[in-house]
Amino acid sequence: MSTVSAELVYFTPPPDGSRPFTSINADSKTGQRARNWEQELHTVEIENVRGKESEYTLDTAGFQYATKPSKHRAFINDEEIRGEYYPESIELIKGITGASKVVLFDHTVRRHRPGDAETDETKRQPVHLVHVDQTPESATARVHRHLPVGEAEKLVKKRFQIINLWRPISHPAIDKPLALCDYRTVDEKKDLVPVTLVYPDREGETFGVKFNPAHRWKYERGMTVDEVVLIKCYDSAEDDNIAKFTPHTGFKDSSAPEGAPLRESIELRALVFYE
Repeated sequence: MSTVSAELVYFTPPPDGSRPFTSINADSKTGQRARNWEQELHTVEIENVRGKESEYTLDTAGFQYATKPSKHRAFINDEEIRGEYYPESIELIKGITGASKVVLFDHTVRRHRPGDAETDETKRQPVHLVHVDQTPESATARVHRHLPVGEAEKLVKKRFQIINLWRPISHPAIDKPLALCDYRTVDEKKDLVPVTLVYPDREGETFGVKFNPAHRWKYERGMTVDEVVLIKCYDSAEDDNIAKFTPHTGFKDSSAPEGAPLRESIELRALVFYE
């Protein structure tokens, strides 16, 4: 078994017991987001699953790898991404999941630029924090936010998911790769804490993830631009044997060669529905 040791950043609730929050907008000078909770570093082993990716699926581990070259290659212009990359990604997600309807509601391009502050949307960096993008409440709110009222009310009565589609762009993701925690090793009741996301005009919610030595972390070393990973952020399925989410984070791979190209990646966020 090939593994690397890495320091991961976990969540710790506010010492005063107050409701955890993070401001979505970063400070224009420092690039930092206001928050009232603490971070905690833990060294963990992360297994390279290359060659045995088929052992991990969306419904068992909460994530799934696939090889699917993209016709769109530039990933510079947001309108071109929406016009060219979105349609092929919808078909990719449908093909893997069997979903009847997929709605992409946004995307983020991340480029690792050491020393740069995240002062605007064009300077998004890899995220070094163990987290889950959605809570049940925020997932349902997403459906209502992005679909007409009547349609949303019908769709949330059936099984639906929020899935991120993550892909390296420009070159393989050797610098700052993505680590995923096997859902089967997460204690949903003890490990997760809702964190309010404060927008200028509304509030959202994610899960902060507390450290648990039972967590088992995985990654696919050297993911290429033709490879993707689907990351489950929410699943309304009531079957306890189905993965509901997967915690994930970027990390520093100590086995990466010196001078490896700085990571560039794109993630799409999808509402996924089933008839």
